[in-house]
Amino acid sequence: MSEFTPAMERSGLLVSDVEVLRLHYARTLRLWRERFLARRDDAKALLDERFCRMWEFYLAMSETAFRYQDIAVFQVQLVRNQAAVPLTRDYVGQRRDALRVRELQSPRYANIGARTAHP
Repeated sequence: MSEFTPAMERSGLLVSDVEVLRLHYARTLRLWRERFLARRDDAKALLDERFCRMWEFYLAMSETAFRYQDIAVFQVQLVRNQAAVPLTRDYVGQRRDALRVRELQSPRYANIGARTAHP
């Protein structure tokens, strides 16, 4: 973090929240690899075998690095004004849920009940 926070501060932005993704990110990478492998043939049809080998290696190597080499990803929230966001992260899930409800109410999903209704 010491490498990127000075640039943010010089730009006038304030760090209002930081989430450190550590071992649980290794789990995320494992799940991504499992899902990729489950649909590997689809990916190969779209791209090629070389891409599939590289992507599988990248996901496995990244998972291993996060699990055993103390690697972390920082998710940083920046604001110009400290009062711009609430004090807790509760609003993050609420906003995501509200956006999902709005998406499901869009015309794109208007006939989904008709297509999935059971007699």
